[in-house]
Amino acid sequence: MTGAEFGLALSVFLACAVEAVEALTIVLAVGLARSWRSAFTGVGAAIVLLAVVTAALGPALTALPINALRVVVGGLLLVFGLQWLRKAILRASGLKARHDESEIFARERAAASGAGAVPAGLDAYSFTIAFKGVFLEGLEVIFIVLTFGANQHRVGLAAAAAGVAVALVVLIGLAVHAPLARAPENAMKFSVGVMLTSFGTFWGAEGAGAHWPGGDAALLAIVPLTLLVALAMVAVLRQRPDPDLAGPVLEEEAARV
Repeated sequence: MTGAEFGLALSVFLACAVEAVEALTIVLAVGLARSWRSAFTGVGAAIVLLAVVTAALGPALTALPINALRVVVGGLLLVFGLQWLRKAILRASGLKARHDESEIFARERAAASGAGAVPAGLDAYSFTIAFKGVFLEGLEVIFIVLTFGANQHRVGLAAAAAGVAVALVVLIGLAVHAPLARAPENAMKFSVGVMLTSFGTFWGAEGAGAHWPGGDAALLAIVPLTLLVALAMVAVLRQRPDPDLAGPVLEEEAARV
């Protein structure tokens, strides 16, 4: 396995593990509070719809010429990665509350418990919440697998890394019947943001006609540089927070949580 392939597999694994933890937290909350049968029905329906989406998007994405594909994939990864990195920087600097799966689990479970009596048949609340959680997080998994895999012509490798991540999270979560609160999710999101941004920069520039010194080996410089820039931003925000900006940022981020 080359360095680029290892980076691809690691990035996909970490990103998909994060998405799986978030989806599992939602499913466990409604399942424990209301109806496992309805929650699992919602999960199954979401998986079927995700399979349809994958079948529709996969061939369309891989049919693009390689340079066009790299520009498209690079741009998408930059948008996606910078969003992750921005939130990770805000969390690390203290301007945004850290992601707490235990708190989210408790909130979701309380909402489920307060949604009325559980019907004898299909519980619409459990079905809908589980379906929405798995489908939305699953869309991000599909995006990551297809963009990384199609650009490197290693969809199989990306899919395998995603499958291992999801299976591992689900097995652990079902075994303990609790969200993976001890998983270093904030650190994982920071790492994923760095990786997605780095790969997006690399592939987007390649698709636009740039030639990186050393080819794929340039990633060995791009990834650390991106990490150093992100850490420098965290240090600046920690030491010199702007009181005129901190309030609006916190209010904006709180509204999005």
